[in-house]
Amino acid sequence: MMQARLMAMEEGKEPSMAIRSSQPRVLPVRLLQFFLIFLGMGIALTIFSMFMSRHFRFENVVIPVTSSKIQPCFKEPNDFKSWIKPPSKVWHQMNDSQLLWRASFDSQIKLYPFKRVPKLAFMFLTRGPLPMAPLWERFFKGHKGKYTIYIHALPMYNESYPPSSVFYRRQIPSQVAEWGRMSMCDAERRLLANALLDLSNEWFILLSEACIPLQSFSIVHLYISRSWYSFMEIYDDPGPFGRGRYNDNMEPVVNLTNWRKGSQWFEINRKLAVAVVEDDTFYPKFEQFCRPACYVDEHYFQTMLSIRWPHRLANRTLTWVDWSRGGAHPGTFGKADMSKEFFKKMFDGQTCLYNSQPTWACYLFARKIAPSALDILLQHSFEYFGY
Repeated sequence: MMQARLMAMEEGKEPSMAIRSSQPRVLPVRLLQFFLIFLGMGIALTIFSMFMSRHFRFENVVIPVTSSKIQPCFKEPNDFKSWIKPPSKVWHQMNDSQLLWRASFDSQIKLYPFKRVPKLAFMFLTRGPLPMAPLWERFFKGHKGKYTIYIHALPMYNESYPPSSVFYRRQIPSQVAEWGRMSMCDAERRLLANALLDLSNEWFILLSEACIPLQSFSIVHLYISRSWYSFMEIYDDPGPFGRGRYNDNMEPVVNLTNWRKGSQWFEINRKLAVAVVEDDTFYPKFEQFCRPACYVDEHYFQTMLSIRWPHRLANRTLTWVDWSRGGAHPGTFGKADMSKEFFKKMFDGQTCLYNSQPTWACYLFARKIAPSALDILLQHSFEYFGY
């Protein structure tokens, strides 16, 4: 002990002072070390958070506190129900190319692996409102789940149907359709493509704002669903308004002997609807070489389908019109024409084939009916039509 004391004195140090001065330095050094470690971790976490925020672009994220369960950020549509579920609304952001491509998908397996109720798709090609909407509302009443509705109006028209209406928010994205030009067929293909997005739609009926139903919904559904054929008027007109509109430049895709004419108002099944929207063989020829005075809406679908699917067509329309007055358009009928006898004459003397058997029931719809006829039709709809 004395030796150690002497050695410390020789070095110029006081042992007791050395001991006292060395002890209090231990605590500040450790605190400084912990502080520096904590500061470094904080800086590292800050840099990491900034990197993650920029990488994933999380902005203004609000965590809901209404549920105690953790909800996933998103759910990929990879389950079966997401494939078969119809669109929740008809409005979308697809252009025509995207829409036609999407609608052209068709299952090659006939049996559906889910419960499917086949529906009628009523497609209204209009300029604006549907003046006969109240009559159609009565026609559809009580048959929810058996039909869908699609409306193609002018792009600038905004629908004004109340939420209770069957026509509420059934207007699809549209473009201007000009009578006799390819834009009219484009509108019809657009209607078909939108309706094909719903896998339950099996039959597709093209109508105008001047059309009315001549039978109850139950009869219309039964008539169409039990038919072996689709209904499109197709015939060979050798005169100037038929073959006279043919252009030799359509060869060899369409020959003169294939050229057909008919009414644009049709009813076709799903197989033929897919054939119409996927067509890229006949469409370019008609777009380029069938222009007024070749009215393409009277020839394109009629010629194309008669070449590709002749055995599936009844070669007649379900929509009655009157051409007896002459001119480029059929006759229009208003309030003064409405009577039970008027509608009875539509069927008197008429014969046609239904599933290869003669029948008098050739028509389910009629046009052109003027808006002035609405009130009297509503008063006598059950007497005239059974609904």
